[in-house]
Parts: sequence; C-alpha cells; structure tokens
Amino acid sequence: MSALRRKFGDDYQVVTTSSSGSGLQPQGPGQGPQQQQLVPKKKRQRFVDKNGRCNVQHGNLGSETSRYLSDLFTTLVDLKWRWNLFIFILTYTVAWLFMASMWWVIAYTRGDLNKAHVGNYTPCVANVYNFPSAFLFFIETEATIGYGYRYITDKCPEGIILFLFQSILGSIVDAFLIGCMFIKMSQPKKRAETLMFSEHAVISMRDGKLTLMFRVGNLRNSHMVSAQIRCKLLKSRQTPEGEFLPLDQLELDVGFSTGADQLFLVSPLTICHVIDAKSPFYDLSQRSMQTEQFEIVVILEGIVETTGMTCQARTSYTEDEVLWGHRFFPVISLEEGFFKVDYSQFHATFEVPTPPYSVKEQEEMLLMSSPLIAPAITNSKERHNSVECLDGLDDISTKLPSKLQKITGREDFPKKLLRMSSTTSEKAYSLGDLPMKLQRISSVPGNSEEKLVSKTAKMLSDPMSQSVADLPPKLQKMAGGPARMEGNLPAKLRKMNSDRFT
Repeated sequence: MSALRRKFGDDYQVVTTSSSGSGLQPQGPGQGPQQQQLVPKKKRQRFVDKNGRCNVQHGNLGSETSRYLSDLFTTLVDLKWRWNLFIFILTYTVAWLFMASMWWVIAYTRGDLNKAHVGNYTPCVANVYNFPSAFLFFIETEATIGYGYRYITDKCPEGIILFLFQSILGSIVDAFLIGCMFIKMSQPKKRAETLMFSEHAVISMRDGKLTLMFRVGNLRNSHMVSAQIRCKLLKSRQTPEGEFLPLDQLELDVGFSTGADQLFLVSPLTICHVIDAKSPFYDLSQRSMQTEQFEIVVILEGIVETTGMTCQARTSYTEDEVLWGHRFFPVISLEEGFFKVDYSQFHATFEVPTPPYSVKEQEEMLLMSSPLIAPAITNSKERHNSVECLDGLDDISTKLPSKLQKITGREDFPKKLLRMSSTTSEKAYSLGDLPMKLQRISSVPGNSEEKLVSKTAKMLSDPMSQSVADLPPKLQKMAGGPARMEGNLPAKLRKMNSDRFT
C-alpha cells in the first residue's frame, strides 16, 4: 500500500475485487473508505455468463425440429462430447451387426452352415459355420486385417454384391463419423479459454473525458490474427409507442472510426469507450448506477495462428460489476531485454478522483458557469448607443438644406455612414455606397469615427463649386464648373443658375 501511494499519490487506494458480483455499500456520514463493507446483492439473471455461454434456450419449436436433421453434420458437431461419443459407438455397432447379419443370412439361405464341413462342397464364404464366424469375417473385411482362414469364393454372386455394398457403406460411415469427430476436436472453442477478460469494468477520467474501460489479455504466446473487439449494451426500454423491448441491443463505440477496435493482442490491453453525447451512458452518473439495470456484452474475435480457424471469446459485465472512479493496476514492467506481464495484478483496480456526475450534468454545469452572457449584454449596450447616435445624426441631417441632402445622393447618408464605421464587417459592406473621397478617408487606419463624422460634415458644408473643382476637366465642363465661364451664358440661363444655388 505504501509503495502504491508513493507511486500514485495519497488520493489512490487499492481495491481488492472479487468475481462474486457483490457491490459496495454506499458511505454514510462520517464513514471512511476503510469502513466500507461488501454487501451481497441479489444475483439476477444474466444474458451471457462470464465464461461466454449464452443463457438462451429455444422452446416450442414444433415442426421446426426437422430443420436440425436437414443439417445433420452441423447438428452432430454442435452436440456435447458425451452425445458425440455415444452416437459414434452406436453407429459403428449397429453397422457391424447389420452387415454381419447379412453375411449370416446368405450362408443360411445357401445351406453353407450345414454343408461347410463337406470336403467337395464350395461355400459362399469359406469356414463360416455360425453367426460369430460371419461377424468375424465382416470385421476382417471392413478393417482390412487380412482374410487368413475365412475368405469369399467365386461361387457366390450375391456375396460379391454384398461385398461391394459393404465397402461403399463402410466408407460413408467412416467419412461421416470420423470427419465429425475431427471437426469437433479441432474447434477453437478451447482457445477462448486462454483469452482473459478482467472481472470488472471501470469508469474514470482518461484524457479529460469520462471513459468506460475493461481489460483483455492473451495467455498464449501464439497470436490472434486480425483480432477485433465489439461491445453490446443490453438494456430494457420502452418506445414512445408503448412497445416494451426486454433485451434491446445498443452498440458501444470502442474505436470503430479510429481503428482502435483492431487489436494487436500481444500484451494485456485496456479497451476504452468514451462517454459522450452519442454514448448510451450519456446520462449515467454514480448515483443513477444504483438503480440502473444493464449488461455489457464483450465479443472478441480473431483467427487462431496455429490452425487458421476463427475463434470467438465472450464475457459480460452487469451494472454491479462496473466500478465508478477506479482504474486498472499496471501489469507491464521492463526487464533486462524483455517486457514482463504480471497477471497476478490483471484484475486489480485502485480508486482515482472522478466526478460523480454524468457527462450531461457536467456539460450543463459548465454551460451555467460559462461567461458568455456578459458579451451579449455588452453588445446590446453598444447597439443601444449606436441607435442613439443614429438618431442624433438623423436630426443633423434634417437640418441641412434640401439641396445639400440631394447632393449627398441619399437622405439617410449620415445613418449609413455611422453604420459603416461602427463595425469592421459593416464598414466593408457600406463603403460601396459612399463617394470615392469618403471611401479613401474611411480606409485610412488612423481615422476614428469622430474624425470621419467631422470630415463628412465639413465636406457637406463646402460649396458645390469646391466639390466640382475636384473633378477632372472633362467632368468639370459637363458639370458647369470653373472651366465654364458664366459670362458666356445667356442672361436667362445665368438667372436660372443663380436661383438654383440660392
């Protein structure tokens, strides 16, 4: 314990786990970690046992049982060993007795049993006097031991036909039964016995995220080729339409998008499921685990390196086998020239600081404490001040003569100008509506809003002749500027022009 605390800190505590599936009693007021007691919890029915056996029995098949006979070979392979051995012995015994009876019937119908001792008589099978001698002849023929004392003669055509039938039937029975036994012996089910799963799953923080973790290991030196792991969550639920689903299967992401589900299973690995908004455990917290009922089924598949056959290992974790706020003890250490795996600590866990809230609750608390409301208020105040400035400029623009308002191009020019200079984005969109000179002024980095407004007001107060003077000579001629002499105009036109600018 002292060595562990020196390595991981005082906040960590070793927890001894057991496979009995019992849960920890919640701490009461003033009750320390050392005073926790294991309280036996009522064992409930599992869908998949810890050894991978599925607790499912098919009943009331009715006439569907005939489907098993249509695939007799697979049916015999799936049977237990005691039934396979019984069928193996029974089949050979019946076949031998049947064929021995056929040879005895031929000898009996031909009268060989009574005339076999006559010197000049040729029987169908030499030296067959009764049923035991016929049975011995069949065994010698079937096992190809050698005829020796008993042999078939050429005076018996029915015996030759029976001999051919015996050879064909014997080959079929041998191929069927011996093949069935060979396939059953070479099945990689026992290879799954050397694939190890941790007795408990844990939930703790990893890389800043709440993560569900469990451990897998390979006890053999031979590798599992193309090993892949999958997880299913079995949980009862009711649909919005009122349909009750007793064993609804949900997929738990253990790294499908990143390829983390493809395992290089040389040393023990920790399989991780990140609990996020897409996870079925998004609402799971330490408090809700006391009332939840679920089962996590783990399926590990791979190809056995020695035989090339596919192997599948299974296990499951119920809600009382998931430890909140725990982490697995490290089992790999570096030795001289190799890495050593200590399987005595394979199932051991220790406590780590973990928030007792679900991911959903953590996100809601983070949203409540986020300072995103203040900028919204500030923006609203700034917009209110901008509106007040717009109203003030509207009053100024209404005081200008109507002639000057027409010269500016639009009557709401001051409002558009302030809107242009309020923000950078709006400024970029409003520059196109201004004259070229104002665009050049507003594009200078050192110009502020006050300078821009003052310059604009100054330009609006200048005479029109000053604005016309800034134009090119050709435009000045068209606009009637200084390049055009007033004296050259007729008296009526001069009078109309003077009335225009007064």
